[in-house]
Amino acid sequence: MGRYRIRVATGAWLFSGSYNRVQLWLVGARGEAELELQLRPARGEEEEFDHDVAEDLGLLQFVRLRKHHWLVDDAWFCDRITVQGPGACAEVAFPCYRWVQGEDILSLPEGTARLPGDNALDVFQKHREKELKDRQQIYCWATWKEGLPLTIAADRKDDLPPNMRFHEEKRLDFEWTLKAGALEMALKRVYTLLSSWNCLEDFDQIFWGQKSALAEKVRQCWQDDELFGYQFLNGANPMLLRRSTSLPSRLVLPSGMEELQAQLEKELQNGSLFEVDFILLDGIPANVIRGEKQYLAAPLIMLKMEPNGKLLPMVIQIQPPNPSSPTPTLFLPSDPPLVWLLAKSWVRNSDFQLHEIQYHLLNTHLVAEVIAVATMRCLPGLHPIFKFLIPHIRYTMEINTRARTQLISDGGIFDKAVSTGGGGHVQLLRRAAAQLTYCSLCPPDDLADRGLLGLPGALYARDALRLWEIIARYVEGIVHLFYQRDDVVKGDPELQAWCREITEVGLCQAQDRGCKWEDFPSKAHKDPPWLSLPLFLPAAVQHAQRVQEYCTLATVQGFPVSFHSQSQLCHFLTMCVFTCTAQHAAINQGQLDWYAWVPNAPCTMRMPPPTTKEDVTMATVMGSLPDVRQACLQMAISWHLSRRQPDMVPLGHHKEKYFSGPKPKAVLNQFRTDLEKLEQEITARNEQLDWPYEYLKPSCIENSVTI
Repeated sequence: MGRYRIRVATGAWLFSGSYNRVQLWLVGARGEAELELQLRPARGEEEEFDHDVAEDLGLLQFVRLRKHHWLVDDAWFCDRITVQGPGACAEVAFPCYRWVQGEDILSLPEGTARLPGDNALDVFQKHREKELKDRQQIYCWATWKEGLPLTIAADRKDDLPPNMRFHEEKRLDFEWTLKAGALEMALKRVYTLLSSWNCLEDFDQIFWGQKSALAEKVRQCWQDDELFGYQFLNGANPMLLRRSTSLPSRLVLPSGMEELQAQLEKELQNGSLFEVDFILLDGIPANVIRGEKQYLAAPLIMLKMEPNGKLLPMVIQIQPPNPSSPTPTLFLPSDPPLVWLLAKSWVRNSDFQLHEIQYHLLNTHLVAEVIAVATMRCLPGLHPIFKFLIPHIRYTMEINTRARTQLISDGGIFDKAVSTGGGGHVQLLRRAAAQLTYCSLCPPDDLADRGLLGLPGALYARDALRLWEIIARYVEGIVHLFYQRDDVVKGDPELQAWCREITEVGLCQAQDRGCKWEDFPSKAHKDPPWLSLPLFLPAAVQHAQRVQEYCTLATVQGFPVSFHSQSQLCHFLTMCVFTCTAQHAAINQGQLDWYAWVPNAPCTMRMPPPTTKEDVTMATVMGSLPDVRQACLQMAISWHLSRRQPDMVPLGHHKEKYFSGPKPKAVLNQFRTDLEKLEQEITARNEQLDWPYEYLKPSCIENSVTI
């Protein structure tokens, strides 16, 4: 006879406990035993029992459990079960972290991660095969719109698997803050009902309520060219700026602008000429809101970087050349103030569209959802990569399902307030999806491609590279515990199926979407000309060259359909974690800071873009910017989607213990130490800055896409 000590931990969420009785069995290599317990788990509690078992069960393999109910199926959220065997046996953990519903028997395997080939005991292989078969019935793919990445098959949030749903506190907070935002919007509408809306200062009438200190600074400085340029480096969307390698072909300089051409060529030769091209918006149909036509443009902006690191605009072309306008008007900083301000407003509106649709929705939310669904379909709970990834897909399926039913749906918020709404946003998504490349999701490759390595004022770039390195070390630490050789990677059928599922299924044959070798300045030139400029510090140059060397042929060739080496697997996993955590933080958190003051980033434009510099008045500017209703909606949604979440889990600080044993725990602890060191570095740096960059501070990065 042996005595077993069993601890059963229940989740701390609302309604995690259950009034139903839970029945347990211990399953070992030599036998199994039913535990005659009267367990009714309580929320947030760990209940402990001692139980004598007549036979020797041997090495414990599973805990099986069944929840019985009479009238009401009261779901139970089980965190984990631990068992201490007879004598000096070590405590064995059986992670669960899921809802237990119905009366089916649930088998929890012992928490040691196992590869498919590691299963000396056939029972584990049968368990993982059954688990995947069941999961593939629950987690199904769906096509939301043709030409876009696939999504979880759920028409509404209630259709989602229970383990992908918001916990009750999260649900209540999300829905109550939506109502609070709607109430604030209504109050602002009433407040402005009898007021004028004729000048920029009238936006002050709605600039109260939920806002940040940085948003207040934006209100004060938004018309400055310096801040206009700064936002392309460190604002809500730092993903479009690139260093010019030639003057863009669409930039047609009419006669009389020889001086401008000389200035542009001088900056180009010095390596200090930059561009932002919104050509992806060309031809996208604009929205019609409450019977009023809205407008879109596809601007091109040329900027120069001064020796002090300031990025300043030189010229704006609002629309590309076309047969009816082969030489579009060029707008300059020397133009009358309202003319120049209106041109910059068109740029900021275009940036809003690409930021929200391409870089926020597609490159973080939809990519993260593909990773999440593929993980649930292809990797069983025993797999080390499942245990590694599962904390980084929390809530992603529900927030995306809510977006498809409330934000970008027919009659949703985009249709009500955004110039790409009404169907244009779907066309824009398709264009962006067709251009989505593997390298664009990997900062070392993306920043090298855009020529931004080593820029002293590029805080997003600097922090993103540091985080990429830290996450890469974390990934390598876990991978090398389980994949000691490349042939182990190649011989893992579950891992290879997961890779194919992401690339060929979820991302719709994305293996064909790569970057050409010559697209990389670091590949096309032995020595990129800008790296020798005095503008860049030697340490930054060394770091840039080191990162450029990290750009691998696998990256250039597109998304992988299989893994052939440890390094290839590590690179892909680093991309997955970075996308679901740091990149989403960088793209999401700035909305409240940069979009709350609506003129700085108008969600829509209500008049056509100017084709001349004549007759631009304050009435023209105000008639172009969002009206009161649209502006109030933009403010409310910016706050709702970028505020810090009450149940936010910082990067690397998930409480779930999916792995057993000291080695994975040591790797995670080192990851947390590295993140803390970076936190201190960023905090010290930001104290010296007028415009601190906080979005990639580790304590501000959520562990998954949850909002």
